Amino acid sequence: MSCKTLTAAAAVLLMLTAGCSMFERVVYRPDINQGNYLTAADVSKIHTGMNKQQVAYTLGTSMLQDPFGSNTWYYVFRRQPGHEAISQQTLTLTFDSSDTLIHIDNKGALNAKSDS
Repeated sequence: MSCKTLTAAAAVLLMLTAGCSMFERVVYRPDINQGNYLTAADVSKIHTGMNKQQVAYTLGTSMLQDPFGSNTWYYVFRRQPGHEAISQQTLTLTFDSSDTLIHIDNKGALNAKSDS
């Protein structure tokens, strides 16, 4: 009888502690990467004065474009490691009416130059 009671108590204890955060790290969570992955070397290759075709050749197509025109391109990369905080890097490129790059805004994890 004591063996059955001990087994039942162990089962109940296991069920009560199954949702505790100390077991969260044991569960596998894959890294989730979304968007345009750009290295600092890639970003350092672009500069003001380039046209859209040159930028697209260097960085690839952007993830988002300005919905009210085509003068702003957004390269967004979001990384969610399994058990760590989410990080996001955003590279915003602004072009003038003649499709020439006039502004580079680099926010996030990239450590490349940012031209104004």
